[in-house]
Amino acid sequence: MTDRPEEMEARAKRAFERSTDPAPGDYHGPVHPDELARMERALLSLSRTTREIFLAVRLDGYSYDHIAKVTGLSQRQVARRMRTAIRRLGRYRRGDERPEWQVRLQRWRRYWPR
Repeated sequence: MTDRPEEMEARAKRAFERSTDPAPGDYHGPVHPDELARMERALLSLSRTTREIFLAVRLDGYSYDHIAKVTGLSQRQVARRMRTAIRRLGRYRRGDERPEWQVRLQRWRRYWPR
């Protein structure tokens, strides 16, 4: 949502502080470096807009309505991009790092066998 280095630095600092100081009962133990690398690849595989929307909601706590106003998208488009990001992150977390077109092709083949 922003390209200014000082805002990005402040955003990253807030996210880091939240991740190292979890709420009581929220701590699940340290994250394995391989899982962090997989999540980073998943985030980088998203389009820039989708990635920014996901981070704005999850890290910055912005509402869909606020993001829609800032980006010029509808709330439905924001929700759709969030769904895309969550699905992609879930797939990568399970170890499925195929490109989106391969996932869709496999889904299509289930309904239209050869």
